[in-house]
This record gives sequence, C-alpha cells and structure tokens, in this order.
Amino acid sequence: MKAKHVILYFLVSIIISSCIRDEALNAEADILSCTLPKAVMTTSPIINNNSVTLFVGPETDVSTLAPEFTLTPGATISPLSGTVHDFSLPQKYTVTAADGVWKKTYTVSVIDTELATNYNFEDTLGGKKYYIFVERQGDKVIMEWASGNAGYTMTGVPKTANDYPTFQIADGKEGKCLSLVTRSTGFFGQLMGMPIAAGNLFIGSFDVNNAMSYPLQATKFGLPFRYVPTYLAGYYKYKAGDKFTEEGKPVDGKRDICDIYAIMYETSESVPTLDGSNAFTSPNLVSIARIDNAKETDEWTYFKLPFITRPGKFIDKEKLRDGKYNVAIVFTSSLEGAYFNGAIGSTLLIDEVELVYHTEN
Repeated sequence: MKAKHVILYFLVSIIISSCIRDEALNAEADILSCTLPKAVMTTSPIINNNSVTLFVGPETDVSTLAPEFTLTPGATISPLSGTVHDFSLPQKYTVTAADGVWKKTYTVSVIDTELATNYNFEDTLGGKKYYIFVERQGDKVIMEWASGNAGYTMTGVPKTANDYPTFQIADGKEGKCLSLVTRSTGFFGQLMGMPIAAGNLFIGSFDVNNAMSYPLQATKFGLPFRYVPTYLAGYYKYKAGDKFTEEGKPVDGKRDICDIYAIMYETSESVPTLDGSNAFTSPNLVSIARIDNAKETDEWTYFKLPFITRPGKFIDKEKLRDGKYNVAIVFTSSLEGAYFNGAIGSTLLIDEVELVYHTEN
C-alpha cells in the first residue's frame, strides 16, 4: 500500500506541476483588459483564452475603433494597442510574451446589434476541439453561447467533441439541437472534489482560469438587452441518469432533474455581471423565468416560462435604453450540477427556443 501511495503522490505532483507550468506560460501572453476610448461600451468586455468581445450601442460607428489593451507585464501586441481598425468584421491580434517566444492570437469582435432572441442551435464555430454555439445575423456572429466545455478539457477525459458535456446532435425538434449530458470528470475530477460535470449552456461567458478554484464564479451570466422579456419558450426532452450522487457518493431514492431558466438584472460598475453564486439572490435581480415542473420525457415537450418580477422591482426606461440591464438564459442537465451533484448520463435536449419580449412598459 505504501508503494501505491508513493506512486499516486508522484503522479499527482506531475499533473499539478504541469498544470501550473502551462498556466504560467500562457499567462505571460494574455490580454487582461480592453477599452474603447472614443466609444461607449454597454457592458464589460468578455475576455476568453483566445477571444475578446466588446459590446457597443447600435448607433456606434464600428469602422473606426481603436481598442486599447492592458497586457501581462512585458508583453507586446500586434497590431499596436490604440490603432484604428474596421471592426465590421473581427480582427486578429497577436500577443507576444516578454521572452519573445510565447505567443497567443486573439480574435477581437465588436457587437453592435441587439441580443438574438430566437435559438435553433444549428450554428457552431468550426475548427474547435469542442462545440461552441453561436447566433448569426447574415454572415456575422452576433452572439456566442458559453458553456463549461473549456473547463472540462482540463480533466483529460474527452477524446472527441461529442465526449464533452455540451455538444450538438442531429435529432432535434427541427434539424439539429443542443445536447447536454452530465459526465464523469475521471481521476482528476475526483481528486479535486469535482466528480461530475453537468452539461450546460448559457448567455454570458465562462472564466476558465477560475474553473477549479472558484467554479460558481466562473459562470458569468448575461448580456445587455434593451427590451422587457415576458416569456422564455421552447422544447425539451429529458432522461435522468441511473445513479444520483452527492460529493461522489450514491444517494438512494433520489432522481436527477434538469433546469431551464432566464434572469434579467440591472448592471452597475460594482455589479457588471451575476454568476453561479448569486444568480437567484442578488439585489440587482429584476425578474426570473424558471421551469417548476420539469420531468423526464421521451417526447419533445413544450415549455413557456413567464418572467416574474421580484417584489419592489421595476424597469427604468432610461437605463433600459442605455443597455444597463442584462438577460441570461441557462440550460443544464443536472439541477445541482454547479455543486457537482447529479447523475452521470443525465441528458437534456433543447431546441427551437425563443425569448419573447415587448418594447413598451
């Protein structure tokens, strides 16, 4: 037994040191923040490992923008920070670390359109190791869905795109659809106290750098929306996995269940987004639409969830017009997945979703 323990300790040390080394190398060539000095951004930029998304009002001239970047110490960027470019289409930037060796290419996009409100999950970005769902207006990507797939990569479990918790299949209500499956995170996940990963998809961004240390805060929910949402509607199928577990231990008699919900909240400098830790408790919340009768079903089942305004809350028309309210839509294959409770194999299919809204108060 002692020899086994020594081997286990050796393997864990290799894994952890490798992760730390890789993270340090990547961090030397990062974009940390981005601003648009001559334009008004409606919300904080979304900065992922290889992309930056900036949000501006619909009247903004995106053909002459000059984004300014803050980089990791000693790093440089090409094209230079502060130079003017036409962001009618995404632009590529390359960050080079201080040692001149490590480089990272970012795609910088500026979104000047309203949030998409019809979702059929037909479109994904090509050339990626896992599925990234997008919404397009013509040939332009106007919204990129977020998921925990980037975090699941660190487990070393997935071999193909269909091995991730969030992916696309052909058997939709119409055409293709979203498929969310609760997966095992393997040896590394067990070691970290995160034995499962629920399939999820949401409007917002996923902070992969905090996925291990602060998993609830890693899911940043919401993008600006200038209308008053009234319903979230669509179709789903659901099948629970065979064995529900809490902290990796089986719980007799308990069945997994999915979750489908949407929230609207007011943003501010101190609260630019909500996340998995405060999505239902923040005082900034204005309204919630959430399924309360989810069930296992082999047939495409229609849902229409009304937005319920929280007591004492109302919509400020001026703030609404200025894009100071965010909306997030969230789907997950395990209701308690954020706490790593659920059943491996639980499967939620989603298709033909619409965010219903009105323009007048």
